[in-house]
Amino acid sequence: MPHRLKTKPKSPAARRPAILTVDDAKAVRLLAGRALAPFDCDFAEAPNGFNALFAMERALPDLILLDVNMPTMGGLQMLTMMRANPTLRSIPVIMLTSPADHEVLPKLTALGIHGLLQKPFNEAALVEIIRGVLALPPRAPADIV
Repeated sequence: MPHRLKTKPKSPAARRPAILTVDDAKAVRLLAGRALAPFDCDFAEAPNGFNALFAMERALPDLILLDVNMPTMGGLQMLTMMRANPTLRSIPVIMLTSPADHEVLPKLTALGIHGLLQKPFNEAALVEIIRGVLALPPRAPADIV
């Protein structure tokens, strides 16, 4: 059974949330990393759905930020596969969309997404939508690099 991403609890009751960003645009993955830097969470990234599913065989995230259009395996295909898998189906997913994705929005909604964020977006908008799904504890001042 897969483990959560970089699970290193501070105490038996506390565990850092893990977020996986899946987007073929390196700029979006970097923006997500910058947005999450002030928070006590683990961050991982994948350039497409295939790589993300492979990464989840080793470690399960608490939340996935998922682009719709990517090469190799897009977000709709990845989400469909996740929802058919008992181990992955309950992981919350926030879709990262573009105006051109309007035709697939009903399918995404039917698959049980937890939010939509249209590109382009800024760090504050990303943090706000993540906080609607997952608690983001602040990083201790000594931990901020």
